[in-house]
Amino acid sequence: MASRDAHNIKDVLLREGVVTFQLLNEIIAEQEKSNIPILELLVRKKEFDSKKLLLVYTGHYGYTPVNPAIFVLDDELLNLIPKAIAEKFLVLPISLFDKTLTVAFANPTNLKAVDELQAITHMRIKVVAADAKLIPPLIAKNYEKASASALAVLTEAAIQKKEEKLDDIVKMIEVEQDDSSASESDLLKGAFETPVIKIVNNLLAESIQRRASDIFIEPWEDHIRVRSRVDGMLEEVIRTPKSLGDTIVSRIKVMSQLNIAEHRVPQDGRFKVKTKKREVDLRVSILPTTFGEKVCLRILDTSSQAHDISKLGFNEREQTVIKDCSQSPHGMILVTGPTGSGKTTTLYSVLRYLDSPDVNITTVEDPVEYQLPGINQVNVKEQVGLTFPASLRSILRQDPDIILIGEIRDADTLDIAVKAALTGHLVLSTLHTNDAISSIVRMANMGLEPFLIASTVLMISAQRLVRRVCQKCKIEDEVTELVLKDFGLEEKSDVKFYKGRGCGQCRQSGYSGRSVVTEIARMTPMLRELIMKGEGAEDIKLFARSQGMTTLRESAIEKGLAGETTIDEIFRVTTSDQDSKKAPRKEKAA
Repeated sequence: MASRDAHNIKDVLLREGVVTFQLLNEIIAEQEKSNIPILELLVRKKEFDSKKLLLVYTGHYGYTPVNPAIFVLDDELLNLIPKAIAEKFLVLPISLFDKTLTVAFANPTNLKAVDELQAITHMRIKVVAADAKLIPPLIAKNYEKASASALAVLTEAAIQKKEEKLDDIVKMIEVEQDDSSASESDLLKGAFETPVIKIVNNLLAESIQRRASDIFIEPWEDHIRVRSRVDGMLEEVIRTPKSLGDTIVSRIKVMSQLNIAEHRVPQDGRFKVKTKKREVDLRVSILPTTFGEKVCLRILDTSSQAHDISKLGFNEREQTVIKDCSQSPHGMILVTGPTGSGKTTTLYSVLRYLDSPDVNITTVEDPVEYQLPGINQVNVKEQVGLTFPASLRSILRQDPDIILIGEIRDADTLDIAVKAALTGHLVLSTLHTNDAISSIVRMANMGLEPFLIASTVLMISAQRLVRRVCQKCKIEDEVTELVLKDFGLEEKSDVKFYKGRGCGQCRQSGYSGRSVVTEIARMTPMLRELIMKGEGAEDIKLFARSQGMTTLRESAIEKGLAGETTIDEIFRVTTSDQDSKKAPRKEKAA
């Protein structure tokens, strides 16, 4: 077929009146430049006779002709081939029977398209020929109809419908009794059964669509509870019978290439899924508990992570401080806060800001969360001796300019990090402390001398994530005098805070997305002097505030006044400042 196409198709197209001589010459010239087959170039044109081309397909190649306009195409059929692929190859799925998908082609000779459709659908593709000029409008019409329902904003009713769908799948594979002694072969077989695959796939798709950061599959005495964390808050997705727990966990183990027969020790892995033209990484942690294995899936969606300092929620002053400190040739930048407060995202954003061809950047993380192009990333593996200290010693022999340490956990790591900062390297890392100034006390407790803290640290940033008010349903909130007093705003007039009323876009929560609130302590000569004198944390914090440092509570209040977050979020995420007024530090009596 290919040989006959190469030698005869030009003559056939002219002889059958499909194209004019001028149009054929244009296509041949274009084909010589692009090396794209002639028929593939032809079906993208407007000036050819599509009915005569269909006769060429049937008479010259022997394809079966169809009129795709007479077929009723439901959403399930259209979902088999994404719209982007349909437009790319000018194809339309028209029927499905016994794992054979019949597809109407504008160019049925496109074997590459057939192969790709087989890979996407995992089905046998039956190729039929259609009028090439009918395909594009039918793609637009049918997929627009399908997307109107499939891509509608999720309302509570839509969420319920999805959950009912999951419930239906669960019912399909309920077993009569809980066999906790299932063999490895039984678990492996269950992991590949279609209903279990559907449960896991629907669960992943639902959570990614909700912009969840984590999925928790938790075994209890008589059921399995599945929850997802959306904008920092946990939401229950579904409950399944206890008997499904092992097969669901086994399916996830298979996807992440873990040992499905091991149930006694924790296991960690990762895998990727493709959804809506993008790849999403999932980090897997499996932990044995009293009632079975608990699974935590961390969703690492690169497309939703800006890794841009200006897009994380920092105000202009905070951005200026971060950028100025990161431009220093040596020293240490610390970001502190609890797990899930966005520390790694902030540090990645600093690396993206600093990255250039003339800078050698290396990171050591446990584990590496996002792959950063152009940056060397080392994954800690303590079981083989690749610890933070061991990695850092080797990294320093690689002559890096900038080093990111995922977390300073012990005195050895801190010691090497400080030595690196003293010997001409810019070091970025994280600590688990409640506020910025507490990090100074934490490092001193780990054995670091005050003069080393003062001479190496450039800035310490404590941060939290607050939920953003949904902009579609935002309304003004009532503010009591007690709240104004607590926020130190009782003397200000016309103070306004906002909240979300709840709508389909935010799934009735009133919130959509998150923003950062931060407390940045930049090292100044006076602040360094206080640290070297061994002053207490409260005195250092009071002085830092007198020099312009904004606390976490004050940063959150600024977000609230700007209409970005709510009073409830301010109270939930931050604690009251013990000293509400910024006062200059008082000297101690001699």
